[in-house]
Amino acid sequence: MSADYVTIAAPVDAEIEISRSRFLTRLERVEDEVQAREAIARVRGEHPRARHHCSAFVLGPDGRIQRSNDDGEPSGTAGAPMLDALVSAGISDVVAVVTRYFGGVLLGAGGLTRAYRAALAEALLGAQRLRRGLRSEVLVRSGYEVAAQIESEARRRGYGVGAADYSDAVVQRYTVAEEEIPGLAALAAELSAGSAEVERGAAEYHDLT
Repeated sequence: MSADYVTIAAPVDAEIEISRSRFLTRLERVEDEVQAREAIARVRGEHPRARHHCSAFVLGPDGRIQRSNDDGEPSGTAGAPMLDALVSAGISDVVAVVTRYFGGVLLGAGGLTRAYRAALAEALLGAQRLRRGLRSEVLVRSGYEVAAQIESEARRRGYGVGAADYSDAVVQRYTVAEEEIPGLAALAAELSAGSAEVERGAAEYHDLT
């Protein structure tokens, strides 16, 4: 499993019209299946007169959780192509809902599949991608005389710098990738002449700029 993955930065709305049917797409970032289903229900509530609210979502750093729903369209003509579009785009922690207002013209199975895929593709075009990565919180405890120097060099190397606590010493929080922890520890040891204490905390996923 890759430590980094891609999601979207903000919700996206898009609309296309095919053979007088309107296809309105909502693409949202979600953290879990509960949020995904809440988003689907919310869109359904916004368009109570629409005939179909087809959906698909992909969740998790590895995109392992995948669900789709045709919501009354012929089996495999809506949710499945939407899910395939999300997977092909390489994004996760997202839910897509395509609301269809029927225009009176039957599209057929092939036409529906192309229409729902195109509706989601339109939303994906407008989506801002955001990378997320597994990062560990590392606490570096050092004297006041070297804390600023350690922080400055850590920033120069691209380590994430968080809040600091000040008491008899400075405890500075850093957010770094697994492979960067030894480098940060070595940096703190070098600049503090071995007096700095380094403590590794829990690893969590963070939005990366």
